[in-house]
Amino acid sequence: MQFNLKIPVDKRHKFAKPLDKLIAGSRQETIPEVERIIKDYELNNYKINVYIVGDVVTNDFLSNLYLRPFVKLCIVDEKTKRKKFESGTKEFFEETVDFINPEGTLQKESWKILEKLIISNKKSQLKIVQGEEDLLLLPLVLLIPLEEKKTTKQLVFYGQPPITDAIPPIPQGIVIVDVRKKIKKVVRKYISLMEKY
Repeated sequence: MQFNLKIPVDKRHKFAKPLDKLIAGSRQETIPEVERIIKDYELNNYKINVYIVGDVVTNDFLSNLYLRPFVKLCIVDEKTKRKKFESGTKEFFEETVDFINPEGTLQKESWKILEKLIISNKKSQLKIVQGEEDLLLLPLVLLIPLEEKKTTKQLVFYGQPPITDAIPPIPQGIVIVDVRKKIKKVVRKYISLMEKY
């Protein structure tokens, strides 16, 4: 990407909807459901790579002994609901890259950094030291490679806050993005709504 991008104020609501399947419920309800889904994939002989956007979901995965080994890359900003959040999971990562990504934007450098981390064989963390991580979900999904043999599940997880003024209302939970051509097409549409600056 050659430009920085930002969400136009009048389009912000479009970016709040779940990108793929929403597992609704509290953290105590959603993590067992995530385990069940991944176990089903394992039974069907899929290799599983997990990518996570957000501190709380990162913490939930890395503190779960079953889910932890599947985690490849986490994008965090050490905040949740705009408050400081310390996950205590730093020792898990082999590589941490600090990055600045102002709220409501995608910095053009994020594409190269994410691509490098995705193709790396290291357990990696992209830490947003200023700004927020939410929109980095979009380049992450586009950059994750699709395999022709379809023997690998590339799964992206992020937290979904409740949106009570949506019609119908969207409950809180975890979104599981099964990265495939259809989802990449949706992501490109979102990116096309953003403004260059």
